[in-house]
Parts: sequence; structure tokens; C-alpha cells
Amino acid sequence: QVQLVESGGGLVQPGGSLRLSCVASRAIFSINFMGWYRQGTGKQRELVAGIPSGGSTLYADSVKGRFTISRDDVKNTVYLQMNSLKPEDTAVYYCKAVVASAYSAMDYWGKGTLVTVSS
Repeated sequence: QVQLVESGGGLVQPGGSLRLSCVASRAIFSINFMGWYRQGTGKQRELVAGIPSGGSTLYADSVKGRFTISRDDVKNTVYLQMNSLKPEDTAVYYCKAVVASAYSAMDYWGKGTLVTVSS
């Protein structure tokens, strides 16, 4: 079991920045994959950025060069630094953890944090 708690969302003007945090209830070095997803109104949930255990980070094309995902294994926290925000970045942002074993993989989700980009 993994509980995930996101924070850091809010209202920001276009061009501004926010940093989201996702705190996990267990050591994140034991989690195979952690990622940030988002879901805008009337849209499907999409991957924004991911950080596999021991692998390279990955980003959606729409956020490359603007968003950065990072992790702090001491604090069991994954961050999403979002710069140069655009109105189209408005969405609920969710943290996801994937824990895999030899036989299965389990997905765990946080409850989300709302990011609104508007003037």
C-alpha cells in the first residue's frame, strides 16, 4: 500500500511558476515508477512527467523545457517544478506510484491538486 498526498496547487498568472509536491507513505526508492498526471475539464487524464526507479525522466511534449520532475528519497517526496505556465496547463494534477512485483503491478493515486493558470 502507498498513500500519496499532493500539495502546491493554486491560482497563478500566465508565465508564472508553481512547485507541486507529492509525499509518499513509504520509501520512494522502493517504488518502481512515480509520475505526475493531469486532467483538464472534459479531457482525459494524461501523463505530464515521470521518474522511473533508476531510469531517465520523461515528459509530455507539451511541457518539455518548462516542467521538471525531481525526487528527494530522504523526504519520500517527488516534485514537479512548473515554469512558464500557460492557461492550457490548467488542470487537476495527480501523483501516481507504481509498485511492481514478479507477478503484478499496482497503481496508487493521490487525490489531486488543482492548478489554475489565469489572468
